[in-house]
Amino acid sequence: MGQLGLFSEPGGYSVRQISYDETKPFILDIHYAARMPPIKIAFGLFLNGELEGICTYGIPPSHTLLKGVCGEDYKKYVIELNRLCLKHNRKNEASMLVGKSLRLLGDRIVVSYADSAQNHIGYIYQATNFLFTGTTSPIKEIYLKSKPHLHHTTHRGKTYQQMRDIHGEDVGFRARSVKNRYVIFAGSKKFKKAARASLRYTISKYPKLTEPVDRT
Repeated sequence: MGQLGLFSEPGGYSVRQISYDETKPFILDIHYAARMPPIKIAFGLFLNGELEGICTYGIPPSHTLLKGVCGEDYKKYVIELNRLCLKHNRKNEASMLVGKSLRLLGDRIVVSYADSAQNHIGYIYQATNFLFTGTTSPIKEIYLKSKPHLHHTTHRGKTYQQMRDIHGEDVGFRARSVKNRYVIFAGSKKFKKAARASLRYTISKYPKLTEPVDRT
């Protein structure tokens, strides 16, 4: 993967594209999910040449989401910010990394989620001007008890009985955590204006820890 762009910031910070392998220590050893997502492009936050944080983007595993954000004409532009992880999370580091990486993506519709199970509201997305578009529905999903970290889309297309036939008692049901969904448009002014006009989700007031959020 070749280097894409470079943003230098005061205080010795810089943001640039990094390789898949450079993300692994952050995702597997620091991030709570401890699972590598599908990564199309990744960016790193460097402080005086030392990698301090990573931000990764990939094609969302949900085909429904690809068309659901802005319609069929824009599904090829949809990408998910699927991991954000920093060693120390010093003041402004997360917003700096996310903000600068968005400017390096080109024309894109970026979706990201804040997981309520981790007590995440999505303040970093609010700080970087994402639009809050409601929450995901609380549904049950099939999972493997021996591999609870696997994403539910790993089992897409298989019924519960089919999973039981293959994996036996290792198969179970669990409630999927509710997530706050955020969307932002990156790229040229022309693209951002047109894509936003096609947004199918309702834009809502930012949620806070002290406030309930409406489900959409």
